[in-house]
Amino acid sequence: MERDLVGYGMNPPKVEWPNKARIAVSVVVNYEEGSEYSPLDGDDHHDTNGEVPSPVPPAQRDLGNESMFEYGSRVGVWRIMNMLDKHNVNATFYCCGQALERNPDVGREITRRGHEAMGHGYRWIDYWGMDKESERREIKRAVESIERTTGQRPLGWYTRYGWGPNTRELLVEEGGFEYDCLSYNDDLPYYTEVQGKRWLVLPYSLEVNDTRFWRGGIFSNESYFDCMKDAFDLLYAEGETHPKMLSIGLHCRIVGRPSRAGVLDRFLAYANSKPGVWFARRTDIARWWKEKYA
Repeated sequence: MERDLVGYGMNPPKVEWPNKARIAVSVVVNYEEGSEYSPLDGDDHHDTNGEVPSPVPPAQRDLGNESMFEYGSRVGVWRIMNMLDKHNVNATFYCCGQALERNPDVGREITRRGHEAMGHGYRWIDYWGMDKESERREIKRAVESIERTTGQRPLGWYTRYGWGPNTRELLVEEGGFEYDCLSYNDDLPYYTEVQGKRWLVLPYSLEVNDTRFWRGGIFSNESYFDCMKDAFDLLYAEGETHPKMLSIGLHCRIVGRPSRAGVLDRFLAYANSKPGVWFARRTDIARWWKEKYA
């Protein structure tokens, strides 16, 4: 994979979103609960991503951390879905196949409420170190699982933090995908080349992402709201002449908690109060881009 350190540079395209919107806001809900690392599923260690550092030996199940994940699937996802309904926002759910298999009501509701079910791997594990054949099997397994539980074939792809040098090639090989989110390098979609074919990338962001409550960098509701608002305000201002895209990353076990959910409520109300805001699923953005900027 070659690096592109230039991108659009000094001359970003003057994008025209639907209805002359100044900004496209992509709300992403990561649904991973029940698919994380666990000796229960044959892994040699438990997941180390949690709200507090784990004192449990790696090879032993961390029941406390597992229960924190369970909150997301038992409670948090429903709170977030209801909040999205309240503000008439359609989101993209980054779906892990195994997570939906263990709570099939969620899969059905994602599509019934008009959201997008996007591919997030079969499990919420690292894919960047997989050999090519293993990754090929995991992509196929995830596609089949998500389509079975949601009734919707995933059209986009993003896995836990990183990806490998074979990932895009395998997505093209699998067929049926329209884009990936395997990049953090821009505020606009862009095309790259995969096996001689033009391929669409919708960059994601860890900047405006609630995982920073767990990993550090955001320690209060006000700082998270300010982070979302500041990112929105700057891109909204730039959108007067050059509209951009804003990605908001959410996790059911994090922002789905009562102490934090109100921050999401406040931000959605704030953004909805502005004219010229397009809340869009990522597949809507991808298809608009392909239609207008092929």
